[in-house]
Amino acid sequence: MHEHDVTSADGTRIRGWRTDNAGPTVLLCPGLGTTPEVWPALLLPSAGVRVLSWYHRGTMGSARPEDESRIELADHVADALAVLDAAGVRRCVVMGWSVGVMVAAELARRHPERVSGLLFAAGVPGDLFGAMFSAFGIPAVVRRAIALTGTHALRAIAPVVDAVLHHVPVNTFTATLAQHSGLMLPGADVKTVVATLRRFTQHDWRWYFTLALAVGSIPARELRGLTCPITVLAGQYDLLASPERATKPVSMLPQARVRILPTSHFLPLEAPDVIVQELTLLIRRVKAVERARELARPPARDPIDALIPPALTYGSRLRS
Repeated sequence: MHEHDVTSADGTRIRGWRTDNAGPTVLLCPGLGTTPEVWPALLLPSAGVRVLSWYHRGTMGSARPEDESRIELADHVADALAVLDAAGVRRCVVMGWSVGVMVAAELARRHPERVSGLLFAAGVPGDLFGAMFSAFGIPAVVRRAIALTGTHALRAIAPVVDAVLHHVPVNTFTATLAQHSGLMLPGADVKTVVATLRRFTQHDWRWYFTLALAVGSIPARELRGLTCPITVLAGQYDLLASPERATKPVSMLPQARVRILPTSHFLPLEAPDVIVQELTLLIRRVKAVERARELARPPARDPIDALIPPALTYGSRLRS
């Protein structure tokens, strides 16, 4: 995995990362403030894809924008485009996890010509707070209010959160505790969880919750009209993006495939092999669909015929 800097549309310096594996390019829209370690199987040559991704504004080496209000969904989409453009990639499969699902979906809505296929993992394309904690049977409007209030409260006490998380030891013991917390489940490789948490706990938590509030305000998105192949992977025990809310937006799309796994929100850690399997299948579907569309296009007219009005072409050929 290699890191590099790119410049987004508003001039913000974004720290990107990539793998140099052989295979088709895939753009990975990350979960909020997460690192490459969350995707252990995608970093291996056996994944069969080259991954492009980045770190969110103000995290993990990416700069904060001069105008700190430039952290809306459109700004994250601009960062995604900057990563693609810097790599010289015009069109590719796009995948996302958690908040990254919102970015991937918005990228496809605004720039369908850049997206050949979509893979959503444990996330929703909008109404982030409304998708939380639905397993408890609480009405969506109440869940949304609780999540919003809680995030504001955490932002207010961010110095306390920093003092705790910046100094808590991250080791096999604490990683195992995290895997039994309910937000995460046992099953992921403990060493990978340690590597993930070690960097994640070092965030500036006031900024982190500021980012969360900015994207949490995005309402539910309508995906009707997307025609590229889509795969949705949802965690059966996901407390942050319920399977119902994760799968509903694609339920009426003709090219959608849905799979519910016995995982938590941390699906990429708990089912890494499934991620690679489904991504491989999606890439095959994309190739099949694009080949079918190519065959369905009307044949190009002869260059000479292009100079002759269509109504005269047939008769002209007869006379010749």
